[in-house]
Amino acid sequence: MTSLADILRGVERGVFPPPDLGLTVVPAPSERESCVVAFTGHIVIAADVDPAWVAERVPDGDPFAPTNPPFLAALEEFTGRRVNAIDAMLLAPAVTDPAPLAGLTELTDHDHPRVERAWRHRDDVQVYGDAHGGLVVIGRGLAGRLECAIEVPPDARGQGNGRRLALAARALIPPDASIWAQITPGNAASLRAFLAVGYKPVGSEALLVK
Repeated sequence: MTSLADILRGVERGVFPPPDLGLTVVPAPSERESCVVAFTGHIVIAADVDPAWVAERVPDGDPFAPTNPPFLAALEEFTGRRVNAIDAMLLAPAVTDPAPLAGLTELTDHDHPRVERAWRHRDDVQVYGDAHGGLVVIGRGLAGRLECAIEVPPDARGQGNGRRLALAARALIPPDASIWAQITPGNAASLRAFLAVGYKPVGSEALLVK
């Protein structure tokens, strides 16, 4: 496990870091971000820090300390970045059925706040909208992985539109690819929508950005 990209590509294939209560330190995946990623029984710190610096700040017998505020605050100070969020990471393979794409149109207007945010944190962003004002955003984010986000207007919620858009994201990627979604655990409605259409929780992440 020499890079975060290698680790995430492995997870896409169903190969996870060993659940050995261990800790792996790898370089920051890009100039744009650093992160702390937690899998079952294993933590990955992707930042330009010395493993000895990490070891000094992880108490004996507490392998999950890097996911807690004291360590994250120290990492913020060291890297000059801030924790953007602590999210659940969900993952799903592509679907080849074009039905979920019905009613979607690719948009070139990037003024929507969700779209502006996507361009700050992702490359190769594509945006699709529907007749309800819903959005699907696809792009390459952390360590080059394919990521998605959706937006459902308040007056279109509770009607299955979130599930439809989350499924559409799976149909917008190449057939041999997988798509990631990062969701704040408190956003229960969004979590339910993604879980309902085949996304699986694979871990959590604390993303540090400038």
